[in-house]
Amino acid sequence: MRMIGVICVTVLAALTPCCSFAQEPPAYIKAHLEKPILSPETALIETQVACATKVPTMPAAPTLAEWEGHAKLLREQTLAQVVYRGRAAQWRDAPLQVEFQETMEGGPGYKIQKLRYEAVPGLWIPAVLYLPEKLDGKMPVALNVNGHDPNGKAADYKQIRCINLAKRGIIALNPEWLGMGQLAKPEFRHYVMNQLDLCGTSGLAPFYLCMKRGLDILLEHPNADPRRVAVAGLSGGGWQTIYISSLDTRVTLANPVAGYSSLLSRIGEKSDLGDSEQQPCDMALFADYTHLTALLAPRPSLLTYNAKDNCCFVAASALPPLLKAAEPIFKLHGKPEYLRTHINEIPGDHNFGQENREAFYRMLGDHFFVGLPYDAHEIPSGDEVKSKDQLFVPLPETNSSLHQLAVDAMQNLPLRAVLPAERSAIGPWQEMGREELKKILRYKPLAVDAVQLAQETVDGTQITSWKLRLEQKWTVPAVEFTRGGAEGTTILLADAGRKGLAKEVEALLQKKQRVLTIDPFYFGESNLGSRDFLYGIMVSTVGDRPLGIQSAQVVGIAEWLSKSNAQQKVTVQAYGPRTSLIAICGAAICPGAIGAAELNGSFGSLKEIIEQNKGVNEAPELFCFGLLERFDIRQLTALCVPRKVSFPDASARVRQELKDLPALYSLLNEPFSPVP
Repeated sequence: MRMIGVICVTVLAALTPCCSFAQEPPAYIKAHLEKPILSPETALIETQVACATKVPTMPAAPTLAEWEGHAKLLREQTLAQVVYRGRAAQWRDAPLQVEFQETMEGGPGYKIQKLRYEAVPGLWIPAVLYLPEKLDGKMPVALNVNGHDPNGKAADYKQIRCINLAKRGIIALNPEWLGMGQLAKPEFRHYVMNQLDLCGTSGLAPFYLCMKRGLDILLEHPNADPRRVAVAGLSGGGWQTIYISSLDTRVTLANPVAGYSSLLSRIGEKSDLGDSEQQPCDMALFADYTHLTALLAPRPSLLTYNAKDNCCFVAASALPPLLKAAEPIFKLHGKPEYLRTHINEIPGDHNFGQENREAFYRMLGDHFFVGLPYDAHEIPSGDEVKSKDQLFVPLPETNSSLHQLAVDAMQNLPLRAVLPAERSAIGPWQEMGREELKKILRYKPLAVDAVQLAQETVDGTQITSWKLRLEQKWTVPAVEFTRGGAEGTTILLADAGRKGLAKEVEALLQKKQRVLTIDPFYFGESNLGSRDFLYGIMVSTVGDRPLGIQSAQVVGIAEWLSKSNAQQKVTVQAYGPRTSLIAICGAAICPGAIGAAELNGSFGSLKEIIEQNKGVNEAPELFCFGLLERFDIRQLTALCVPRKVSFPDASARVRQELKDLPALYSLLNEPFSPVP
């Protein structure tokens, strides 16, 4: 009897895994798996090239009218498609919630008022407001943002800056940054923001709204002068400064300090690669930081960098591309002098120290206090610096976090929860689902150009090493094993890389399988070296997805194997939750060449990523934007009908999540036999 195919999802914890047998595999298998195939840094260089080619360039010699139209579009696109995606659009429109608390003595000429405000509904930010003793008429305001300093709003150099501003008659807000100071908790780690991305909501939004609400608070003050609104900050605060100042035109003077560079500079300088918020998903589809710098025009802007920065963004490499982009735009506006730079030589390290602060004070004097008596020298205030305890602002016990926002967002996901209820609906449901999955993964087919490097036979086993070139963009190292007449073909991949798959290879050879072990993008020999996850984040910044690249590599290789072996479908066998997700995505997309998938150690649900409070630094491909919004392991498995998908070591979560799949398979009158 001709069968359509083997149709079952096997969730069998009781089955003995195929890799379990008494004897160790032959040593030659392990030796060939460990033998290098790629030149050093191949994967890194390919990733850098792939990302660099997608960074947008500035428009050539626009007129002022052309630039203003372009600038308007850039702001709209970046806000709508990068900052306020998903639930963030609702957060943006929420009313401002502020609770003012005690006012304390600061020092001569100013007071300090504690407050907290909602950045996102349920997520309160502690802050302190430095108020000049004499509040008279309309006065300048300044938002003082901070970087990766564990002291947060209590950092001494930040306090001294705020104190000096208040003594000069400027109302200064000093908010806490997510993950720092009072908010230095695991659930606020910056790499956790990508949990929101997984749910289809911008993880960047809480960061941006912290700043936007800070400006709202300042501008609601009865003495605020909307014509004199400054933002300044160091490092991550420099990043905050460029982001809010470029996109929110209420800011009238900006001083980012050692906080950002062009994406192209970042790609080439590992030290400049930023955290998740600095490389947000899809940003480069619309703008580079060169564009954001140009968007500051014609407002007064001081770009401060340090000559010998021991952290990141060294002046010599970070500053020139920004000036090249921004200077022509300031000239178009007739304000070339409004774009200034300051390079700190002493100490020249990563600082917003006195010399850098005085450059900021001069900028304020030249633009906010024109014609008035003004001294830009710093007013000694070190003995007025307060302790963390003194600046502590009580927060609600139920205060939300980046992690909690993601937990809330995932509750009713995925939106494609309902599986087909009729046989005739399965095909259309799958077709629509595959196309939607491809869009989410930013999937692009990758044809294989196979280069055979070596071949030998040891004890009856033929071993071939390959460089698999995919669309001349990516190189995947592979080792093929055959022994006697193969009755099927299996692709093997693992979270720990191919080096550890000797037992699995031997087990499959004993089952008369042709075995191809591969290291797809980011795994094994295809790793990116130090700071690898930051390049993984960059891939999403330029509009691709690590998971999409990995899945496309698996599919392309499966199609190559299928064509080379009389159109025989292949099995994809994965070991570990990460490569299991790659395998199931590949199988879901490719019914033509992938005939089965075996997932060892798979997640039962993508929600486990959030429940375990994982960060993108642990596994970039797991945080594919919007994947959980539309699909979970259950839906991805359903896209594989009528092929076999097995979970040999199924966890209780796998059993729970897949318990209703027999109903789907029974629509085709095919057996489904889970172990009770």
